[in-house]
Amino acid sequence: MAEPEKDQQPGSEIADPEREVGELVGRLTDSDELEPAERRRLLGRLARALSAGAKRARETGAGRGRWLADVFLNIAPRIPIRDLHTLAEHHHGLTGEELADDLVRTAQKATMTVGAIGGALAAAEFAAPPLLLSAPAQLVAETIVVAAIEVKLLAELHEVYGVRVQGSGTQRAVAFTAAWAKQRGIDPLAPASVSLALGAATKTALRNRLMRTLGRHLTTFGPFLTGAVAGGALNRMATKKLGEAVRNDLRVKRPLDPGPQRAVAERQTRDELDP
Repeated sequence: MAEPEKDQQPGSEIADPEREVGELVGRLTDSDELEPAERRRLLGRLARALSAGAKRARETGAGRGRWLADVFLNIAPRIPIRDLHTLAEHHHGLTGEELADDLVRTAQKATMTVGAIGGALAAAEFAAPPLLLSAPAQLVAETIVVAAIEVKLLAELHEVYGVRVQGSGTQRAVAFTAAWAKQRGIDPLAPASVSLALGAATKTALRNRLMRTLGRHLTTFGPFLTGAVAGGALNRMATKKLGEAVRNDLRVKRPLDPGPQRAVAERQTRDELDP
């Protein structure tokens, strides 16, 4: 039997998303080649899973920005981040700037697909007003998935450029989320970069960034397929802009070191020579 609400921590009924939310976001960000039909199905499930939390947030008077930030911080540790060796394997042996280029292109394709899927669903709902009742949850689902894809991109660009972020899995996830909110890379020489990641200013930046992403997805509510085109294009441009900003930042913080790249190549050679 569930504990009475009075025994819960304040806000815990909206701060902890259902396990399904984390699992679905993990699946939606884990594969570079997820089929559009499967992505559409998973987005629908995610919207339904989020609807209960959104309703509780409204009932308790929590602002949408705060609720979105709470949900995202809870699922951030479940975003799958690949190390340098795995990235090279998954991207046909690419390294350095070529690997970074491919990561940004892949993330652009993924966020563009999410925007297009959301726009297509919204176009169908536009012709059937009663279905618009599901629109808020759909927009939240799109926003969270796009944010997760971009946080994954940012984290993996740190791997490519050899900028190692110390800390536990949860600490690193929070640090990458904070960097995404500020649209910049993490300074590896700043010892407080992880420990201060959840400061009040960072939480405000995260809420603002999520709300801007949510506002971008409001453009999907147009007739026919105009929403699909707009949603996909805006997501693609925003992800490209993020990739460029983070890469420029990381190049200044720590230029590409050939050492890690050589290590990847040597490990691949050993794997090929093993019987």
